[in-house]
Parts: sequence; structure tokens; C-alpha cells
Amino acid sequence: MLGFVPPLPQQPGRPPSAGHMIVCGDDALARRLAVELRFVYGERVTLLLPPGRDANSPEMPLTQRGRAAALFGRMSAAMNRAGNGGGSTGGSGDTNAGVEAVRIMEAPEPSDDVLEEAGVDRAAALALVYDDDERNIRAALTARRLNPRLRLVIRLYNRKLGLHLEELLDQAAAVAMPGIDPALLDASTTVLSDADTAAPALAATALTGSSKIIQAEGLLLRAAERPPPRSGERADPGLCTLALLSSTTNDPAGAEGSDSSGDEAPQLLPDESAIAAATGRGTVVLEAVSRADPDRPATRMGGRGAPLSQVFSRRLRWSALGIALAALALVVASLLTTEDSLIHSTYLTLLDLLGMNDPSEDGTTARKVIQLLSGVAGLLLLPLLLAAVLEAFGTLRTASSLRRPPRGLSGHVVLLGLGKIGTRVLVRLRELDIPVVVVEEDPEARGIPLARSMHVPTVIGDVTQEGVLEAAKIRRARALLALTSIDTTNLEAALYARSVKPDLRVALRLYDDEFATAVYRTLRTAHPQALTRSRSVSHLAAPSFAVAMMGRQILGAVPVERKVMLFAALEVAGHPQLEGHTVEQAFRAGAWRVLAIDATPPADRNPDLAAIPPYDPEGDATPPPSGLVWDLHPGYVLRAQDRVVIAATRRGLAELLRRQRSVVQGR
Repeated sequence: MLGFVPPLPQQPGRPPSAGHMIVCGDDALARRLAVELRFVYGERVTLLLPPGRDANSPEMPLTQRGRAAALFGRMSAAMNRAGNGGGSTGGSGDTNAGVEAVRIMEAPEPSDDVLEEAGVDRAAALALVYDDDERNIRAALTARRLNPRLRLVIRLYNRKLGLHLEELLDQAAAVAMPGIDPALLDASTTVLSDADTAAPALAATALTGSSKIIQAEGLLLRAAERPPPRSGERADPGLCTLALLSSTTNDPAGAEGSDSSGDEAPQLLPDESAIAAATGRGTVVLEAVSRADPDRPATRMGGRGAPLSQVFSRRLRWSALGIALAALALVVASLLTTEDSLIHSTYLTLLDLLGMNDPSEDGTTARKVIQLLSGVAGLLLLPLLLAAVLEAFGTLRTASSLRRPPRGLSGHVVLLGLGKIGTRVLVRLRELDIPVVVVEEDPEARGIPLARSMHVPTVIGDVTQEGVLEAAKIRRARALLALTSIDTTNLEAALYARSVKPDLRVALRLYDDEFATAVYRTLRTAHPQALTRSRSVSHLAAPSFAVAMMGRQILGAVPVERKVMLFAALEVAGHPQLEGHTVEQAFRAGAWRVLAIDATPPADRNPDLAAIPPYDPEGDATPPPSGLVWDLHPGYVLRAQDRVVIAATRRGLAELLRRQRSVVQGR
């Protein structure tokens, strides 16, 4: 049942030691999270996977264990190259020396016996990242019962359910451990969604001048990409420069920079000298801090309810307007030829139109002519009313159907796939008022009801079939987001879309990093004038889950090409690199940077900086002020009682946490 991954095997049958971490999952996120904990944070990890399929199966050429072993092998080789070749950013030599390899278990379900065999009673943290919410909830309840002190990180798509579950499990921990520190209790259960983590970055790739939003105590931090300055110009650093883009940005054959790109890679958290020396390179800057809007709903493409244009056809509306103008002309004619009042003339004309008035035998010639004309108009009115009734019934019958892309639509984003990720990206794009056309093969997909309720134009069909992308108006689209769960489908759609519109912005969701890099370089070389991005959801989400496993709050993750920069909230106490140092002294180029300090007294602090502080808009029209101070003086001395918001690389944050742990253990 157990399997071990070279190159650092442990002894067969050796039970897991105390303080290790357990990751349970069934997809790429579980494997990447294990890699993050093992190779970045140096933790002892047990990875629980479902039994792999037959190695000869065409749907999965590698078993679950084989996929994990291949991923660990590539990461181990990359770590060895980084350790032998020039040093790691913010690290201290080989951080993985003496750390045993990931321990792999296979079991269909995380039952009581399986979790006990994995050592959950002695574990420090457990991540439940199955793709099934129900399975994660059952396992979380079981794990909390087996080990009340266990730190739980749970992957849930249902955000409302996640909030209730987090509260329930925290209460269970408080009952089992009376007098527990509130800070520890707040970190005992964390509910995250990989879809929510990755959606902002994926949505940003579809926009010109892409930006990423990080939320902290009701404030929005926008990290924006800026192009290289022109000759003689100086780049605006914004509030601060977070990263320098790779030196291959202007090279059509250049790859997006990653940890293995050497000098061509993007530089995270550069110092002033690096910024001054980096001529011709784009930047990522902290551009603005603004107030979040907690009540802004996602907008609809076409307004609320069923507008008049959708109930009645254009021909019917023009016919109704003609009848109305004819009736108005008859009323005016009656006023001019008789001495009746306006009300009486209108009344008689309507009676004539509806055939309800007696013949005007004793009336004047003008009155008789008007009555005849009114009768003719009434004859035209009857079929018009019948057509209106039929169209109204037809609209009501098809009100629950999906909208088709309207004629003349342009400048929209074509979104492929309405699974978990695609649905979250759709909401994000509509919050930004970006027009979207969705293409989905499965009419029962998760996001179809949402698309229907938001009146988003949707094309049901296989994107690889001819005519489907044309139905989505791909020729007039601004961008293509290929977010299906099948790499080959995303690639085929991107290639076809590029053949139709060579300058189309394209972002692909791809699992394998090496495959994604090859695709990126090929598309960029073939279409240098267009923007191409390849993104892995598990790669974007894994760092946030890993930080939660370490008991720290992650505010967000910003992708910088193929690297990830983290925004986290930390207590200064216990961090020797921060405590007692000024803001300028605490800055470590390429590792971490203090962005803000929470000036709120410790007793009044909001334990969750990512949440928007509640307020009553009826009692107070303005939200309460945030306690975060962003314009820090470089000479401000960080105190033990301070809480700070930092931007950090994965390895920089890992070093901070390792040093804090060694200080605590030394005491």
C-alpha cells in the first residue's frame, strides 16, 4: 500500500514521525501541494492518493503514483540544479538536505483506518483537496475527531458551506482544547477554493494591461503589469515595484520566465539597484489601494428580467408602432373635423378600432370616413394582438433557455468550459463588465445555470468541431480563455482561433509545465504580435494551500509569468528578520518586503484580514476605516506586537517560517 519516491527514500514500514503533514487528494493540486511542502518548506509529507488506473489505459498513461513520482523527480532534479548552480533566492544552501522523501499511500477513501495509518493522530496539518466537496467534508469531520489539535486545510467549491464548516470545526477544536490561543484557533481550520484563487489571474490575462487584485481588510491592492519605458522615459514605480519581467519579454521565441530560467527569469521584489539597471524590461507594480465594494453583484449581459427586445420581435414592435401612429392620426383628424373634446374623440376612435361603436349614420361625412378608416385599422390590430400573444407565450416558454450570441457583438471574451474554474472566471469577468460568450460541450455543466441567470450568450457544442467557435464570434473577440480540463482540447481551440485571428489574445489552462512552456514558445514564435499565456490552476493555487498548511494567512497569490508571488499577513513576534528592524532593514531583495502595518490595537484586530469588515450601510454610510497603514516610513521600527502585510517569494516566506520555528523551539 505504501510507496516511496527517490532520491531520498525512507525505510519501508517506518511510521510517520510527529509533526509531519498529510495531503489527501485525487488530482494535480494534491501532487503540487506535496511538492510545495516538501521542496520549498522542507516538511515531511505523506501523500494519500486514490489507486491509479491501469498503466495501459489510454485516458491516463501514468498511474496516480507514477504521476506523483514523475513530478517529484523533476522537482528534485530542479532543486539539485538550483543548489549546485548559483544559489537560491532568499534561501540558505540546500534546504532539503536530510529531509526524507514524500511518503505515498494509495487508498480509495480517507477512512478512519487509512487516516490512522497515515499518522493523522501525530500530524501537524492535514490538507483535504479532493475534487469532491462531500468527500472533503466527511474526511475533515473524521480527522477533527481523531486529532482535535490538527490544523485542517480544506478545499471546497461551495463558499457559503465552507464558512459554516470552518466555524463548526473551529468550535470542535475549542471544545477539545479549552483555553486555546484565539490566534491558533483561527488557524486551526482554513477553507480555500482553488477556483477562487486562480480565477483573478486567469481573468486578468484576458484584459489589456492585466492586473491582479489582492484584498486586505476591505482594501483592494492592484498589482499591474506595465510595459518597458520608452527611450528617455522613466518607469513609474507606483507605490512600489514588485517585480521585473523577464528579459525575454520582447523576444518572440522567448519563454515565460520560471525558476529554471536563470538570468532571463523575472526578478521578484528587486532592490533599487536592480530596478535602475533593468532597462527595457516591463514591471509589475503595486499601483493603487482602493476601497472594496462588498455588495456589488455580478452584472447581467442584457439587463434584469426579460427585456422588451427579447419578448417581442423587431418586426412586431414596428407594426405596433405603425398602428399606434395610425390611431393617433385618426384622433387628430376627429378633433379637426368635429367639435368634440380630446377625451371624447379618443374614446370614439378606440371604440371604432375595436369594432364596438354603432355606425355613424347621422354623422357628418368626415365622421363616417374616420369611422371607416378606424375599422380598417382595427382589422390590422387583430392579427397584431394575436402575434403579440403568441410571441409572449413563446418567450415565456424559452425564458429558461440559453441566449445566443447577438449579431454585431465584438470586443468580447470567448470562454471555453464552465466547470469550477470557468464558472469562477465568468463571474469575475462579469464583475468587471467584460462581455463574454461561453462555449460548453455539456448542457448540464456546473456553470450553465449561472450563465442562464446572468443572460450570458452561450454556445453548446464541441469546440473542436467546425463552426462552434464561429458561432461564438471568435473573429471579433478580444481574447480566448481555454479553460476546459483537457489539455489537447484547449490547445486545438487555441490553434484554430489563431488561424482565424492571428492577433487574438490567448490564455490556455494546461496541466504539465514542460508541455505548457513548449506550447507557449511555439505560439509566441508563430504569432509574435499576439499575446499568449499558459497557466496551470494547480500551480497558481498550491502556494496558497501550502501557506495555510503552515498556519499562516495568505491574502493572495500573484503570478509573475511562471513564478508566483505571495501576499501574507504575519505577526512580527518570533521573526528575527523582522522584529527590532526598520522597514528598510527588514527588506530582503528577492525574498520578502514589508508593505503595510496593521495599526489596530491587538485586542481589536480582525483575525481575518482577507474579509471585508462588516458595517451597517443604513446606520453609517461609510465603511469603518481600515487599520492598515501603507505609507510606511523606511525608518519605522517593527515591534513584536505588530502585524504586517508582506509580499514574498515562495522560498522567502518558507525561510521566514523556518527561522521563526527554530526561534520558538530554541526558547
